[in-house]
Amino acid sequence: MLILDEEISQYLSQCRIKKELNPLTLKAYGIDLGQFSAFAAGRIWTEREAIDRYIDLLHARYKPKTIKRKTASLKAFFHYLEEEEKIALNPFHKIRLNFREAFILPKTISVPNIARLLDRSYLVQGELTQYQSFCRLRNVCVLELLFATGMRVSEAAHLTLKDLDWNARTIRIFGKGAKERMIQLTNPDVIGIVGQYLDRRTAIGMEQPYLFLNRDGGRYSEQSIRNMIQKYTREAGIREHITPHMFRHTFATLLLEEDVDIRYIQHMLGHSSITTTQIYTHVSTRKQRIILEKHHPRNFIQVCSNGGSIDGAG
Repeated sequence: MLILDEEISQYLSQCRIKKELNPLTLKAYGIDLGQFSAFAAGRIWTEREAIDRYIDLLHARYKPKTIKRKTASLKAFFHYLEEEEKIALNPFHKIRLNFREAFILPKTISVPNIARLLDRSYLVQGELTQYQSFCRLRNVCVLELLFATGMRVSEAAHLTLKDLDWNARTIRIFGKGAKERMIQLTNPDVIGIVGQYLDRRTAIGMEQPYLFLNRDGGRYSEQSIRNMIQKYTREAGIREHITPHMFRHTFATLLLEEDVDIRYIQHMLGHSSITTTQIYTHVSTRKQRIILEKHHPRNFIQVCSNGGSIDGAG
């Protein structure tokens, strides 16, 4: 008889060792499968009826995108059980999954607000202690790199010194599914502030592997980055709620509006599929308006009616 929690544990071990999934993906799988385990207590969890009821429960509690992810985690788990011949029949072979996700445009930050946020982060008020100076440089670096590279907040928080090739001015980023990509640093201001941060980091004797560190020398966490952005947003007098992920959306949207090929943007964002990147084509309405206003042929056609009625009346 299969014991669900034991099977989940073995599956996650295989994902970690054989598939080499990153810790964040493994954590998400563990949460999703743990919820199914809690639901399945006292039920015959390998049968279709249990799966159907669980999916109904997900629909009652979550939004389509979350349901899709949690169901995908469960489907992958049952596929593993089938491949390992631990179940005779995979119930998902007879389950039809239909998801209608609401189309939500990604939220971006206006260029003026990015400028205000960066201005506030660079601002020095009064004399700073050595540690306060280190924190200011670290925070500016985080903001600049989020905007310069379009990386996710989790990717920024997990950067190490080894990921930064200072001679080549490149950053190696490990994304979802342990996929690796390289991003170049090209802006002089960004290069300058990163260099200052690295110098200050060395001067105060911080030798830990992570690039961004907290006061205890540990990794500067994703939540700390969120809190830092909210703090600077308030101090800059910006009313909108700004999140780290909005820098990523803004990075992609602005590049698209500058006519950068979407496949280059796909690579820089670390998307496996071009379909994921194409959401940004819906955001670029400003660029579309400019194109239509300046280049549509109708703008160059002169009509001789002088605004008169087309039927000749009046």
